[in-house]
Amino acid sequence: MVKIRLKKFGTKKRPYYRIVVQDSHKPRDGETIEEIGIYHPIEAEDKQIAFNADRARHWISVGAQPSDTVRKIFNKKNFTV
Repeated sequence: MVKIRLKKFGTKKRPYYRIVVQDSHKPRDGETIEEIGIYHPIEAEDKQIAFNADRARHWISVGAQPSDTVRKIFNKKNFTV
């Protein structure tokens, strides 16, 4: 099963994440199929989230399921799943 989820980067207390398309059996920071965006939770509100909505729609249309956290991030940007 393919999931859209977060891949963690950064240091302790300064995390940032990439929104990735990945096989659900792979580890969190393992090999990805495609990177479609970024999420910086400690940046200014307008710089926190950036993702390619067209690619996200494509992956959802072919059966990829977003994780709960990614679903909340999409909802913040008014992107309906």
